Amino acid sequence: MDIQTNIVNKVSSSGLISLDLAAFLPKEEQIVYDIKKHLYQGIILREKDFREDLKNYDWSIFHDKYVALTCSIDAIIPNWAYMLLTLCMQPYAKEVFLGDSESLQQHLLQEAIKNIDLEKYRNQKVVVKGCGDTAISLGAYVAVTQKLGPVVASLMYGEPCSTVPLFKRKS
Repeated sequence: MDIQTNIVNKVSSSGLISLDLAAFLPKEEQIVYDIKKHLYQGIILREKDFREDLKNYDWSIFHDKYVALTCSIDAIIPNWAYMLLTLCMQPYAKEVFLGDSESLQQHLLQEAIKNIDLEKYRNQKVVVKGCGDTAISLGAYVAVTQKLGPVVASLMYGEPCSTVPLFKRKS
């Protein structure tokens, strides 16, 4: 008896578009700049010393990088110090952001989601990928849902072979 079996990939023929939020993260390096290294005795920022440190610093190391400005210890840092650091980095950095590494990544992802071309997803069945090597913030999932919800035919979460349906537009 000759049994012929045709294997059909139902996922590829389903018309689903898989959206991996990690793909929206910038490829450029992200650096955290901790202001604590400028604190005198780890507690106070002295203006004269701070300005001298900044004058002698090689800011070109931030060329085409995203920079998160932060202070990892509990200290009172005057607003002008962050402003001065931003002015020093701005000619080199792709963007200067106030916050830690995780906040910077979330900010960059949110910005990328705002710039999604909706026409690619209009009236399509979209699966927002749920697993991967890169941790994605819950805020990014909320943002992409708000962005795509009004235009997609259906929105799902997970993997194309195993999805959680979230929304289906009524015909």
